Amino acid sequence: MPPVPIAATVAGSDSGGGAGVQADLKSFAAAGVYGVSVLVVLTAQNTRGVEAVHAVPPDFVVAQFAALDRDLRPAAVKTGMLLSTELIQVVTEQLATLGWGPLVVDPVMVAKSGDHLLRTEAVDALRDRLLPLAEVLTPNWPEAASLSGLEVGDQVTALAAGRRLLEMGPRWVLVKGGHSPGPPNDLLIGRGQVVQLRGTRVPGRDTHGTGCTFSAALTAHLARGRSVPEAAAEAKRYLQAALEQAPKLGAGHGPLQHLPRGWPE
Repeated sequence: MPPVPIAATVAGSDSGGGAGVQADLKSFAAAGVYGVSVLVVLTAQNTRGVEAVHAVPPDFVVAQFAALDRDLRPAAVKTGMLLSTELIQVVTEQLATLGWGPLVVDPVMVAKSGDHLLRTEAVDALRDRLLPLAEVLTPNWPEAASLSGLEVGDQVTALAAGRRLLEMGPRWVLVKGGHSPGPPNDLLIGRGQVVQLRGTRVPGRDTHGTGCTFSAALTAHLARGRSVPEAAAEAKRYLQAALEQAPKLGAGHGPLQHLPRGWPE
């Protein structure tokens, strides 16, 4: 184990800096972890929306994996926006071959602005190829519904969807509660275990990148050797602070404060 743990993000670039690889790397740093990245997609976006998307050529995705594996092998890894069936196939082949430690899958499907970040035909590939590799799957309510085929509208149905997703291969499923009409409580579901992670709703529109930030913080704490329940609790605590201290930037859904007061601890 190196003096500073390494965590990797395999995801898309957000030119606005609030989500994607940029948010992941900031969240890694806040947890005291060195972050590395494999860029899979480039986006031109800001707080108002996504204006353009460019897929990275698959051979260049493979080259990034190879370069990191030779010199900066991570202790944990997360995936975010993967866009297409072809890119999901490339990423899953690399992750299965290289075995980079526990994998956190954030099934990024739709941006806060409503822009689609995963093509419809790629949902099956995400479900069939990536989920069986996951240590932790972190869907929000709409993502849990899309992947499980069940309607999600409250904590009871969120739990049912999470349990169905657990049957698809992940060791843990964390159904995020940000879309709940009540408190944004998450459900961490394991085999024979359910843990509720309580949160407090923060008013306002500064929510861009919440899913990326949470899953990255979770990944960072796994890289530091913490258990999944411990890592999830720390990630929830960090996300709460990042929301509460949001810098109020942009005209749309603003970014979080990825280095809130008190971090790294």
